[in-house]
Amino acid sequence: MEFRSFGNSGLKVPVLSFGTATATFGGGNEYFRAFGSTDVQEASRLVDIYLDAGVNLFDTADTYSHGLSEEILGQAIKGRRDKVLISTKSTYPMSDDPNDRGTSRHHLVRSCEASLRRLNTDYIDIYTMHGFDELTPVDETLRALDDLVRSGKVRYLACSNFSGGNLMKSLALSEKYGWSRYAAHQAYYSLIGRDYEWELMPLALDQGVGTAVWSPLGWGRLTGKIRRNQPLPAQSRLHKTAEIGPPVPDELVYRVVDSLDEIAAETGKTMPQIAINWLLQRPTVCTVVIGARDEAQLKDNLGATGWNLTPEQMAKLDAASEVTPVYPYWHQRHFLVNP
Repeated sequence: MEFRSFGNSGLKVPVLSFGTATATFGGGNEYFRAFGSTDVQEASRLVDIYLDAGVNLFDTADTYSHGLSEEILGQAIKGRRDKVLISTKSTYPMSDDPNDRGTSRHHLVRSCEASLRRLNTDYIDIYTMHGFDELTPVDETLRALDDLVRSGKVRYLACSNFSGGNLMKSLALSEKYGWSRYAAHQAYYSLIGRDYEWELMPLALDQGVGTAVWSPLGWGRLTGKIRRNQPLPAQSRLHKTAEIGPPVPDELVYRVVDSLDEIAAETGKTMPQIAINWLLQRPTVCTVVIGARDEAQLKDNLGATGWNLTPEQMAKLDAASEVTPVYPYWHQRHFLVNP
């Protein structure tokens, strides 16, 4: 397993990491049950397989199955905490309490301590802000996070689903006051969702921020089950979650799937392996978060590493997945050289 730097930090992470959201550890509500439902015994087996393959980074969040995902992960890694890296998140509501959400100092301290209890550990390797809180001053959030790092409860910081402005303001304030900064940005990025490249990737390159990719198969659309002139397969998360996930024009999906089919015939690799391998060759990407309903899916996803698509195959996928960017990026492409 290849390891890369976690952004501009000294931490090394595997290029594939295990996402408990899409496993799903717990399946605590109807939304998460659409992805799957994994108990402690199954979770322990999946953790065994990942560790045997060299994957030691496990990604979860307090809101996944309302804390149950963290609890199951904590039990699955019992006795081997020193062999794994844990990434968990906070921001989204955990109850009807108006203070039990967001990134205020009040919520972050309580949320971090609750995650530590559920995970049965005394530190979190990567603590991620699951989204940007428009109501809390950025300096309050960053100072609270810096205090958590200095206390030893958290080792590295990351954010997720930030805009370029959200991220840049946070990085600037961290630099101004000497606080711990976001080392990486966990973001949606796939062959059918390349918006990340327009603003956030150039910012990440400029500021040394790593990219941890979530939903690398475009919300389950690049598994090979969705094809032209065919109905949606009976077993698919899209039946229950399509409206929540990123919207994608059908023709874009079919165009990318056609190219993946061609490359699969050339390489003998599966469509998910090719889609993930494409991401691993993109700038800033330090890890791709993968999940699986069962061992077969897990082992297939692990096959995305140890080889590379050719430049010609990368170019074919680039062309098939290209869309016109939003303003001002389409305008800049006409008049500026922006590699």
